[in-house]
Amino acid sequence: MTAHSATLLNVVAGRADDRVVTRAIRVASVLFITVLTAAAAQISFPLPFTQVPFTFQPLVVLVGGLILGSRLGCASQVLYLSAGIAGLPVFAGGSHGVDYLLGASGGFVLGYVLAAAIVGRLAELGWDRTIFGAIGAMLIGSVAIYAVGLPWLAYVAHFDAATTLEKGFYPYILGDVLKLALAAAAFPAAWWLVGRRPGDR
Repeated sequence: MTAHSATLLNVVAGRADDRVVTRAIRVASVLFITVLTAAAAQISFPLPFTQVPFTFQPLVVLVGGLILGSRLGCASQVLYLSAGIAGLPVFAGGSHGVDYLLGASGGFVLGYVLAAAIVGRLAELGWDRTIFGAIGAMLIGSVAIYAVGLPWLAYVAHFDAATTLEKGFYPYILGDVLKLALAAAAFPAAWWLVGRRPGDR
């Protein structure tokens, strides 16, 4: 197992004796993260002072990236976007279609693809094997989501920089930090459960 492929999923799937079973585990894992992203979108809380609802999707995206790795993590979010564009009610509040992506929240959702790829790559490099590394990876992934979402929000809503931060960034900082810290703490434990130790290759 090389550093490039040593994600939680590849360690678990690699223990299967049959290639078909290994492939099935990987496909099922991608589909699971896709469905979980859609489910998290339905737990949304509209905020009266902003057009962007609070959801648990970013947490699922980042955790999914750490588990799946860059290629499959990215694939799970591309599949999620494709389902929404095709008309399935997978976006926040049961929304769907290209119109949703062209709205205020669209940039954040598009940012999920980039975030999953980045976080997945950091997991392949072993960042998820210590709590601080996992937190760092997920924070970088969060930055990627905001890096796509905030400019898009500013463009769609015609906000200046200060208003964009007020509507699309500040209300979510504390919640993001708390969620990431709790999720990141689980990864060293997960590696222990699969028989690996932080720092092993």
